[in-house]
Amino acid sequence: MGNVLGDLLPLAVGVAISPIPIVAAILMILSAEAGSAGRGFAAGWVTGIAAVTVVVTLLAGPLGGSANREPSAAGAWLKILLGILLLTLAVVQWRARKDTEIPGWMRAIDDLTVLRAAELGAVLSAVNPKNLLLCLSAGVVIGSSGTGFGGQIVAIVVFTVLAASSVLAVILGYALAADRLRGPLDRLRTMLQDNNHVVLAIVLLLMGAVVLGKGLGGL
Repeated sequence: MGNVLGDLLPLAVGVAISPIPIVAAILMILSAEAGSAGRGFAAGWVTGIAAVTVVVTLLAGPLGGSANREPSAAGAWLKILLGILLLTLAVVQWRARKDTEIPGWMRAIDDLTVLRAAELGAVLSAVNPKNLLLCLSAGVVIGSSGTGFGGQIVAIVVFTVLAASSVLAVILGYALAADRLRGPLDRLRTMLQDNNHVVLAIVLLLMGAVVLGKGLGGL
């Protein structure tokens, strides 16, 4: 179980430090519908991460062994494929590093209802290619580990909480200390928007190397 959590930690950190959802969360809590939109976005973000991880864990179950033997070569090759995809996406993000245009959906955040904010959170966590690949990787790690059902539940919960921690911290922190955090959060938003592609490229490079290395080590 300890090895599984150790493998999940860098993947969860990779999701947590993704600039886009942090920027979205900050924009929502600074919007006219701060409280409701922020809570809806956080709920959708957590749900999307958990849903993808659970589904992939179930699908990856046949790739793992029992608790007493090593995962199959198929699981290792799948990790290698996911690692290569993450590295490829890192290159794409690096090549787009000079693009600082603000996406249209960010400009429309002031008009988001709770439901629309929740949908946006789910899309950014479960459909965004970068987060999707990291959640897929986490599901493969859990499903192919040979861990029992109870251990898999614990691993999924730990991964989801860690992966969602940055967005949850922004929402909770603002709820507890709105006046003190408004200025720092706005500065953080500007910095992340200006360096979005660079941050993503670095994160994807590191995560791709980790996943690829785990796959190669399992052959």
